[in-house]
Amino acid sequence: MHSTFMSIEIGKRGLLAHTQGLATVGHNMSNASVEGYSRQRVNLEAMDPLYMPGLNREETPGQIGQGVSIQSIERIRDEILEGRIVAQTNVGGYWETRNSYLLMVEKTYNEPSDVSVRSLLDAFWDAWQELSIHPDEMAARHAVIENAKALVDGIHERYRALSSIRKMIEEDVQATVKEVNDYIARIAHLNEQIVKVKAMGDNPNDLMDRRDLLVEKLAKLINVTVDTRDPDEFTIHVGGRHLVQGKVYHPFALDPRPQNEGFSAVLWEGSTEEVRLEGGKLAALLELRDGDVRGEIQKLDTMTVNLVNLVNEVHRNAYGLNGQTGVDFFVEHPAVLNAVGNYDRNGDGEFDSTYLFRIHGTNPLDPNAQVGIEGVITLSGAEEDVQIAYYPTDTVQDIVNRINTSGAEVSASFDRLGRLVLKATPSEDVAFPDFVIRHVEDSGQFLSGYAGILAGSGPENAYDWETVDGVLTLRGGAEYGVAPFAHPSGWVVLNPEVERDPASVAAGFGQEGRPAPPGDGSAALAVANLRTEPVMIGRLMTFDDYFAEAVSEIGLKGQQAQIADETQKLIMKDLKDLRESISGVNIDEELAQMIKFQHGYAASARFITTFNSMLDLLINRMAV
Repeated sequence: MHSTFMSIEIGKRGLLAHTQGLATVGHNMSNASVEGYSRQRVNLEAMDPLYMPGLNREETPGQIGQGVSIQSIERIRDEILEGRIVAQTNVGGYWETRNSYLLMVEKTYNEPSDVSVRSLLDAFWDAWQELSIHPDEMAARHAVIENAKALVDGIHERYRALSSIRKMIEEDVQATVKEVNDYIARIAHLNEQIVKVKAMGDNPNDLMDRRDLLVEKLAKLINVTVDTRDPDEFTIHVGGRHLVQGKVYHPFALDPRPQNEGFSAVLWEGSTEEVRLEGGKLAALLELRDGDVRGEIQKLDTMTVNLVNLVNEVHRNAYGLNGQTGVDFFVEHPAVLNAVGNYDRNGDGEFDSTYLFRIHGTNPLDPNAQVGIEGVITLSGAEEDVQIAYYPTDTVQDIVNRINTSGAEVSASFDRLGRLVLKATPSEDVAFPDFVIRHVEDSGQFLSGYAGILAGSGPENAYDWETVDGVLTLRGGAEYGVAPFAHPSGWVVLNPEVERDPASVAAGFGQEGRPAPPGDGSAALAVANLRTEPVMIGRLMTFDDYFAEAVSEIGLKGQQAQIADETQKLIMKDLKDLRESISGVNIDEELAQMIKFQHGYAASARFITTFNSMLDLLINRMAV
């Protein structure tokens, strides 16, 4: 039956409900500046009334209300919007990282300026051009030496800058992996706490806010997919594998790779499997380190090794003012000391590979002559061997062009005597060394009898780097050069003999083994002409074109990253502004809520006071 004191209980429930409402308002305002906090609301509902339908209910009108109760305290959050923010955070982290590091790479070019490698190289060619006009003057030779030294210093400086950026990225990779592991450990710990709280029937709002904030920060670092279908196991996936599953997490590990100069691969801890990363800061760092910056170093190495090789080829066949010949202008540092390029690649103490950079054919060729034969040339490529077919109606130049546009990591050109030259390009795969020819094969006679590079046709006469004494598969008399030591741009130097004696700077070729006569500047002119000849390995182009393409390519990459970064920041601003309008704490709104709960509390208190007076009249004054 309806109790005389039931109204006291109704008033008490009103006091408790509005007290909790005021406390929640205070909690919201106290956390208004806390990152990741979502405002909370007390959900009030009417208590179950008396009486519920039943045969034993009291015969009285109603249902009779019993006041108010707190149904829940929930955080205001749009889960669909949060998913969009996590996805865009991942994209934003990727482009922000690329933009910052590509800006550093762009600055290493120093373009346009008088100290850029391109300007120094222009001055180097100009000095040789001047020497070709005044081959008997020592002043012109001094100018060649000084400009060569300035060029070498400029190349070294740019290599050091790029190498420093790559090492900086490696340090960032290590720090980011550590940060990822810290985040996932904290998320797993929060998962365990949240499950326990939910098991008691409560809403762990603050704990879920912390977890969501950590997930958002994690998404900036790596591409994550969140799965909330199982309320007891909050799950995060990366690259098709579980990163976090409830309270269990799988951290990342770093594995320094000797074939990648000691730079680290990101693996799953306790496994040899690499983590598949497709977005976020960490993916951008790995792409920059092993793609963009490594590629810039390879471009500088390519320019340097070509410069050294081509200038030396001319200089050693020419005569200096002192009558000397056979002198290299630059010092070449081979990757192996073995004269035929044999190398112990697996470190077991025995030769197992052949490291060659270039192979010269024995026969002078006419680029415009039709070959009259057919076959298929097989050369090493980035992922697998590349096959280049040739036909009887093809000219020699047609075949050379086809090789250079095939995607093979071997390029073809002609030397000063018109012989075919095959040179290795930088390797796309970090598992392979740069400037090492890995495979040369011809099913026909072009590379063997026609050009004089291979000893014979077919697989049995193919040159392959994974054999000892690979030079034995070359045609007798074919010249070859051992692969250069890693990163020529880091070690290239002017020959000390040339620097000590400027008279040894060769200006003329001479005739029939006799020194060049006075006024012969043919060799100096040949060096100066390298500036405008398509001699760069890979895609054949001039030194000037090579630099122009390199500068424009990194500029376009930087522009793309800058635009994408700015776009992502605008998208993120819009999304976060929308989230703030939904989940953020508005002080004015909280003050309105506070006044509402304050008045409700006062009304409940007044109700209790009034009912207390009625009870006082009933109990203490009825007998008066």
